Amino acid sequence: MEFLQELWMFMKVRKKFWLLPLLLVLLVFGALIVLTQGSAVAPFIYTLF
Repeated sequence: MEFLQELWMFMKVRKKFWLLPLLLVLLVFGALIVLTQGSAVAPFIYTLF
């Protein structure tokens, strides 16, 4: 959790709020890949990329 706090403070102090949507998209894609690995949905996910 300390990493997230430091990241938030960095974005707040340096006015880098445009990083937040990028990080959220990367997090969603990462979770999508991990959760669909080995499932029946995996072939459909690969068509997105």
